[in-house]
Amino acid sequence: MRRLGKLWKGIAAGAAAAVLLGGCGRPADDSQEKDKNLIVVGFSEVGAESDWRVANTESMRNTFVEENGYELMFNDAKQKQESQILAIRNYILQKVNYIVLAPVIEEGWEEVLQEAKDAEIPVIVVDRRVKVEDDSLYTAWVGSDFRKEGDMAVEWLEEELEKQGREDEEINILHVQGTAGASAQLGRTEGLEAGLKKHKNWNRVATLQGEFTQAKTYEVVLDFLESGKAADVIYCENDNSAFGAIQALEEAGVSYGTDGDVMVISFDATRAGLQDCLEGKINVDVECNPLHGPRVESIIQKLEAGETPEKEWYVEETYFTADNLSEEFIEAREY
Repeated sequence: MRRLGKLWKGIAAGAAAAVLLGGCGRPADDSQEKDKNLIVVGFSEVGAESDWRVANTESMRNTFVEENGYELMFNDAKQKQESQILAIRNYILQKVNYIVLAPVIEEGWEEVLQEAKDAEIPVIVVDRRVKVEDDSLYTAWVGSDFRKEGDMAVEWLEEELEKQGREDEEINILHVQGTAGASAQLGRTEGLEAGLKKHKNWNRVATLQGEFTQAKTYEVVLDFLESGKAADVIYCENDNSAFGAIQALEEAGVSYGTDGDVMVISFDATRAGLQDCLEGKINVDVECNPLHGPRVESIIQKLEAGETPEKEWYVEETYFTADNLSEEFIEAREY
């Protein structure tokens, strides 16, 4: 039987009771009857720290709407894992049909995912991964191959340096990491580290914590530049970090981009990032597709039909430079 679509909210943290709609002996009205047919999805999002994240949230909101047969319960975790764990427990108490989790970090999910499994609520993980010994604790994962993204960025840099005749020069790379422990940070860092190991003339001059945000990256990159240090390449692990690095480079009077002294590498390929790429501010932007809503719905529909979905759902991605971009392409982009 389909669980009730709408449950009264206002459950206190740590203790709650499920409240049935309509009241005892009271006939259901049309809206209540309609709600019985809705698939209830509880979604815990990392936050709104980047343009990519906002697009990811909107993809979910636009997919899981009443017209499509869903009710979406949404939680903005504001970058806190404890908020996500509390949200999942509340979703379990409210007996949602499915839980969708975009985890802040990979570790620390076994206990709450076991609770969801015990409640027989499928959990679909999106974007970043969860690291658990028993992968039956979640039903499926949808997202990007972050290591492959890092490898693409490194391959582009290899080719670009060869074009410039600099493949044998000492190349100093400033590494701006995203949120420590996040899958995107780990995979993109692994890609760079493989490149550093392969090319002995590539030097990582510093690793800074940009936290995937423009403000934090601006702060740490400006401090780096004002200390008198320099780099040939800034490897930023998302577009918002690239925006912060560009802001710091401009303030410090350092030329950058396709016509400057410092190459800027970025990830996500949001509309704003691609615009900077087209204008030559960002040298290369590796795609990370945030439109996961339809893919998650495909998994839910398979489950609703009694089918077993694949465990991993990778999205196809590429990279962009000024050479393969146009205003028309950027304008038509969904994110």
